[in-house]
Amino acid sequence: MTDHIFFDGKRAVGVEWLEGDSTIPTRAAANKEVLLCAGAIASPQILQRSGVGNAELLAEFDIPLVHELPGVGENLQDHLEMYLQYECKEPVSLYPALQWWNQPKIGAEWLFGGTGVGASNHFEAGGFIRSREEFAWPNIQYHFLPVAINYNGSNAVKEHGFQCHVGSMRSPSRGHVRIKSRDPHQHPAILFNYMSHEQDWQEFRDAIRITREIMHQPALDQYRGREISPGVECQTDEQLDEFVRNHAETAFHPCGTCKMGYDEMAVVDAEGRVHGLEGLRVVDASIMPQIITGNLNATTIMIGEKMADMIRGKDALPRSTARYFVANGMPVRAKKMSRDVN
Repeated sequence: MTDHIFFDGKRAVGVEWLEGDSTIPTRAAANKEVLLCAGAIASPQILQRSGVGNAELLAEFDIPLVHELPGVGENLQDHLEMYLQYECKEPVSLYPALQWWNQPKIGAEWLFGGTGVGASNHFEAGGFIRSREEFAWPNIQYHFLPVAINYNGSNAVKEHGFQCHVGSMRSPSRGHVRIKSRDPHQHPAILFNYMSHEQDWQEFRDAIRITREIMHQPALDQYRGREISPGVECQTDEQLDEFVRNHAETAFHPCGTCKMGYDEMAVVDAEGRVHGLEGLRVVDASIMPQIITGNLNATTIMIGEKMADMIRGKDALPRSTARYFVANGMPVRAKKMSRDVN
């Protein structure tokens, strides 16, 4: 477990870490640079324990200040999502795959042939929409799953079903990660500050109502049974808010806690170099100034590849000319959905 980075003046020159339950640190010196790639939760903690961060926080734990950067650990962002679940009237969902007696065959088919249910990621349909005219880019993401179950495999509905995972992509809510001790084994104080803006609540209300409209289109009449969750009785803003409050959960997309930029809360520059220091870069999702519209994995890989090219002095790839969507006054819907979902 990485304890801290050590410095010679303002230059990062190495790292100390602890192995297992040992309290005796092991030290490694850097030949050129120290690259911090511990993620949006751990990277700011390591910087803070190393004396880089908010001066008042570091003084609270008697950590000598190497360089004050108040943005370290701030600007924490994540994606929240929820499930809308429906009964499936036809026996075509993945429900049988949840039964233990079917799983040996599924596993063998994948192991020896690379085919079948085990070869799928199961989220084989998805998309992005704008929920309101005020957004120039899509702000809601969908994943469709042909079974009704929680992400962690719990609380599976005991019948054929399907569900939409839907969530807000560009929440204005911001949280923080702050150490509670100099001990690297001590968990930090993490505040995601979810749903702290009215925009968050409005987007989730819109998401539920739009999902219901989608699910009540004629193409799904053959398959759509009763609404399992949240249930047709959940209609008013207050009822929808209560459902979101009780059922929204993380998509495991933390980012932003060592953000790239040049304002007073920025931590790294355009090449991932920590402001005010030498020989130290952050290369992970923590450097995103604003969370992206979509899953973070591919973007985080891109960050690693771009930074690797910069460090090695390789020429950057040509700037992409790929088209991307901007509303430019386009309506949210080409034509209004007509199905009554009440």
